[in-house]
Amino acid sequence: MGRKLLLFVIILAVATVISATWRGHNVERIADARGRMVNGLHVESYGPEGAPPVVLIHGASGSTYDMTFALAPKLAQDFRVYVVDRPGFGHSAPISRRGLTAQATAIRAAIAQIDPRPPIMLGQSYGGAVALAWGVDAPDSLAALVLVSAPSHPWKGRPAWLYRVLSTPVIGGVTAWLIAAWVPPSYVASEIDDVFAPQHAPKGYGAYFQPEMSLRPATHMLNARQRVALKSQLDSMVEAYPALPMPIESLHGTADKTVPMAIHAQPLEAEAPTNHLTPLAGIGHMPHHVATGAVAQAVMRAAKRAKLM
Repeated sequence: MGRKLLLFVIILAVATVISATWRGHNVERIADARGRMVNGLHVESYGPEGAPPVVLIHGASGSTYDMTFALAPKLAQDFRVYVVDRPGFGHSAPISRRGLTAQATAIRAAIAQIDPRPPIMLGQSYGGAVALAWGVDAPDSLAALVLVSAPSHPWKGRPAWLYRVLSTPVIGGVTAWLIAAWVPPSYVASEIDDVFAPQHAPKGYGAYFQPEMSLRPATHMLNARQRVALKSQLDSMVEAYPALPMPIESLHGTADKTVPMAIHAQPLEAEAPTNHLTPLAGIGHMPHHVATGAVAQAVMRAAKRAKLM
């Protein structure tokens, strides 16, 4: 019995590695790098070169494919748009430090090599926290901030159990490889739709977004570690919000259960004098897809407040 069990474990391990590796290589082939590599980060560029610069930062488990489905084409009509894969996501290489400020610093350095002008920085969800960290750390390097469904304050409770498991040494690695190898596409599709609730993912989004990019073991574990560390990192930033000097436009869905408006956007509105909050009635966590026009209008307001237009 012992030998049979050992043989089964070996076969399962080999099959898991083969399946996860094949799925990872396949999604990287389909969701190819469409931009340039700058300091190890993948950056895509859209819109007129002389237009005001806007940098788009995706959220947790995302990539440039999220921001280029609807928002980047909309903004590229009036702005020079730079869309970046956060370190360790999409086609960007990881960095040794994974905190909000370290990510902001890496993105800032990469964008500055392409376009030295202070940009409007737009971040969605976790990307909004990175954008806030950029504003706190180097406010003079930004023209304005646009925060979409962005976490900004600590909250009660522990991270989701899966993030805690994936962040655990050894167990996390085993779990990540098993998920990468065997999770069915139907489950991934249902998880995507849950993120959009109470709306639904737009037609064609799931196929375009290529969610299996985020299921690659190293990316999945990095995402979990970042989510587990997020609350304490936000807590260390809160005291700096009243001194943020740049124009801030924040948009938040009133039905967002992933990043509740009452815990994040409303306190930020009260604490940051330069912030203008636009509540989006009945909208969930993905306004850049289901209320793209409202997000584009916020970017335009930020540009005008920053005297870029």
